[in-house]
Amino acid sequence: MPRILLIDDDAQLGPPLAAYFQRFDMTLECALRPSTGLALLRGGGGHHGGFDAAILDVMLPEMDGFELCRTIRKESDIPIIMLTARGEVMDRVVGLELGADDYLPKPFEPRELVARLQTVLRRRSTSAPAAARLVFDGLVIDPATRSVLRGGDVVELTGTEFDLLHLLARDAGKVFSRDDILNQLRGHEAELYTRAVDIVVSRLRKKLEPLDCIKTLRNAGYSLAVGRSQPATDSKPQP
Repeated sequence: MPRILLIDDDAQLGPPLAAYFQRFDMTLECALRPSTGLALLRGGGGHHGGFDAAILDVMLPEMDGFELCRTIRKESDIPIIMLTARGEVMDRVVGLELGADDYLPKPFEPRELVARLQTVLRRRSTSAPAAARLVFDGLVIDPATRSVLRGGDVVELTGTEFDLLHLLARDAGKVFSRDDILNQLRGHEAELYTRAVDIVVSRLRKKLEPLDCIKTLRNAGYSLAVGRSQPATDSKPQP
């Protein structure tokens, strides 16, 4: 049963939402302050404090949701959904730039929030254990562990960043349009806009530096341009 953390200072929101989540076999725990939420995420119970996803309100005491998202991203790749009070495009852009996986403007329907959560959780669990590693010159992508090595160094990616890189790498050299990427990464439940793809690509490029492997083709899309150093069927490291 997925365990979700809601960080929102509206004390009236959590209890009915938690009861609703139980209908979909999800457990929702609530924190009214960022400091409390961070303590829970940093606590025991394994990776991410035992939570499978986090929901952050933008308007919070102590620090706003954007600063909270930035803080969490320094420590964790847990899927994050931002709740934006105004639903403005700039709020969505800022949240995605900071590493959020999705956003939902307030007021929202609980069923839509559940659908967004199901999407990010499904993306996290889609990689089969026997999935082949993709090995390129200076870059190794392992779907089984959702890990990336650049020149032997671990690259910390968010769930969306990994999914985008893996999508490009599975068919290296192929040009994916923004619509192709949006349809495959975000599904059809979320409100989509092309700026989101550009944001994730920009973050990926920065994290993969000095490797310059994601190419932009004007009016066409993006592709992964890097040579393979061994066949993709080699799914396990050699002893």
